[in-house]
Amino acid sequence: MSTFTIFLALIIIVAFLLVVVIMVQNPKGGGLSSSFGGGGQQLGGVKKTTDFLDKSTWTLATLLLVLILLSNVTIMDTPADAASGVFESDEPVNTEVPATQVPAQQPAQTDSAQ
Repeated sequence: MSTFTIFLALIIIVAFLLVVVIMVQNPKGGGLSSSFGGGGQQLGGVKKTTDFLDKSTWTLATLLLVLILLSNVTIMDTPADAASGVFESDEPVNTEVPATQVPAQQPAQTDSAQ
C-alpha cells in the first residue's frame, strides 16, 4: 500500500466528517444573516455546542487542506517507473507544428462592362 493510497483514504474520511459536521450545524441565527442585524440570543448549552461545531469545522477543513498538500508531495516524489500508467502513453507524440497555409492571391477583377 503506497503512501498516496493512505493519504487518499484519510482525505475521504476527513471530507466525510467535514460534511457531517457542517450538516449538523443549526442554520438559524448563523452565517451571513446574523452579521446583517439578524441572529437570535444563544442559550447556555447551545453556545457551547456551536463553539464546538465551529472549531471542529475549521479543524477538519485545515486538516483536509494539509492532507491534500501532503498527498501532492507524495505524488511528486514517486519515481517515474512506479508511477501509474494514467499519465503515460505508448503512442508517440507528434510535436511537429503544421505549416500554415497562406491563401493564394487572386488578381483583382476590374469591371469592364462600364
